[in-house]
Amino acid sequence: MKKILEQISRRRFMGLISGATAFFSAGRFLPLSHQSLSSTGMALAASYPDYDIADLKSDNPHGGQLVAHALKREGVKYLFGLCGGHINPIFDGCLDEDIEVIGTRHEQAAAHMAEAWSLTTGQMGVCAVTAGPGLTDAITGVANAYENRVPMLILGGHSDVKDNDIGSLQDINQINLFESITKWARICHKTDRIPEYIATAYRHALSGRPGPVYLELPQDILRAKVSKSGVKFPKNYRTLEKPSGSSRALKAAVDIIEQSKRPLIIAGAGCRFSEAGEVLAAFAEHRGIPVITRGGGRGIIPDSHPLSLGPSCGIWGPIGIADTVILLGSRLNFQLGYGKYFSKSAKIIQVDTDSTNIGFNRGADLGIVGDIKLVLEELKEKIPENPDRQWVRRCKKRVEATEKWMHGRAQFEGTPIHPKKLAESVRDVAGGEASYVVDGGWVSMWGGETLPAERPGECIGVQTGPMGTLGVGLPYALAMKMAHPDRPVILFTGDGSFGFNAVEIDTAVRYKIPIVCVVANDQAWGMIKSAQWYHYGPDRLVGVDLGLVRYDKWVESFGGHGEFVENPSEIKPAIERALKSGKPACVNVLVRTAPHRM
Repeated sequence: MKKILEQISRRRFMGLISGATAFFSAGRFLPLSHQSLSSTGMALAASYPDYDIADLKSDNPHGGQLVAHALKREGVKYLFGLCGGHINPIFDGCLDEDIEVIGTRHEQAAAHMAEAWSLTTGQMGVCAVTAGPGLTDAITGVANAYENRVPMLILGGHSDVKDNDIGSLQDINQINLFESITKWARICHKTDRIPEYIATAYRHALSGRPGPVYLELPQDILRAKVSKSGVKFPKNYRTLEKPSGSSRALKAAVDIIEQSKRPLIIAGAGCRFSEAGEVLAAFAEHRGIPVITRGGGRGIIPDSHPLSLGPSCGIWGPIGIADTVILLGSRLNFQLGYGKYFSKSAKIIQVDTDSTNIGFNRGADLGIVGDIKLVLEELKEKIPENPDRQWVRRCKKRVEATEKWMHGRAQFEGTPIHPKKLAESVRDVAGGEASYVVDGGWVSMWGGETLPAERPGECIGVQTGPMGTLGVGLPYALAMKMAHPDRPVILFTGDGSFGFNAVEIDTAVRYKIPIVCVVANDQAWGMIKSAQWYHYGPDRLVGVDLGLVRYDKWVESFGGHGEFVENPSEIKPAIERALKSGKPACVNVLVRTAPHRM
């Protein structure tokens, strides 16, 4: 156990399992405007009217108005972006459709907010950014969504078509930049075809393996006006039919599970996006199988569920002795040790809508290509009930033993405060009613293994996928709070990661989004400092120290609430005051840099 934990801790940006794999709803043809996703998964509801061309307010709309109208038909409530001359018509069109534009201070944050909106609500997030540096600023956010397999739409401005390749302002080849980090990237060259292109973008983003898509709109195409009578908005342009596993594969799965003595379920983002939560819980209860949720699948069944093994690093114990591992919408990347920590004799059953995920890094004894919810429903019907919970109790004991061992090593008393002590204090104050975002290197370990996930899409962050993208925290938290305004939203972040998008506190203040940022401030790039210390020695540390920065004062300067904490006894009262302030808040806590061996 000790050896395994030390091997795991060496991996860069301790995270959780990778992004989304199945973004389907019920089996019929509908535009997304008829979909509304609850916090517990995907459900159909007529939340938005199916806007027709007749609803356009102008008889001669410009391209930006067509964009906004097409987005309204898809149920879009917010457009994340940063204003720029090339996309002014889109912003103008949003006024007619009552789509609120959330203006960020940096395009990277706009892309992260669009991704987080998809993650936390299930409805596809949309961002719009201007040409040239606006697009290049957004690339990190788009790449993160691509690796997390999260659907989102990026609308990119561009110089006039007539000015291509003659040195006009911000005229670069943007399509080439986005083709490798999106599922689909196109340029619309005719104003009256804008609705068609947006419909196609949605179809590609939501079909099969979900992911981001990019639509480029030159500013002369956006400015141009067309006759309303000559514009067509597509209908019935994508299927929401779900694929199901074959009867042969399902029978083979039943045979393997019935023979298993120590089965284990690992649920990833594919479970969340196939609305599998209730079915997963019912199947696990039916067979008495413990469940680990990872990455985008966190919260698909609550951490408080009797069969959940929670977020603890103690999960590696059960993983190592399970004789059957049922992977649901999960890839065996570095966040699951490439499958190397499973027993060599363990049977692997992998269920995914994307067949390329099956057998990735470790061969699957059985691969089922199908929607996870449908597959689990079929399996529950075909397999006998097993009331025995002895294996579950064994797993729980191993997890608890590892937690106790970790506590013993962490040396919680004294100052500077240990970051795990801080994470546990946050959990004790905010509890399961809050939603959480985790951002940072070591922080992703302490927070990701401590903070609870009681609902799908409400414990997300750097650990959601394999990119390890620092700086997602503040934009993610803003989008999450907008999606769940009545729920406390806590950002648990390192000082280095907070700095990436710290200016978005201004966005929080301007739009009155009262999140609480708890900064674990070790005055360094802690994970990298630990790695340098471990590999080269304490006298050979380079480029890793940040010094004491009063992030609490930074937040106060924008009109938010600030707290500065040095002693363990001050943590909980400071968090409680921040939550009660009703403002965007920062609790800046001095912590130790936990070295490689804690």
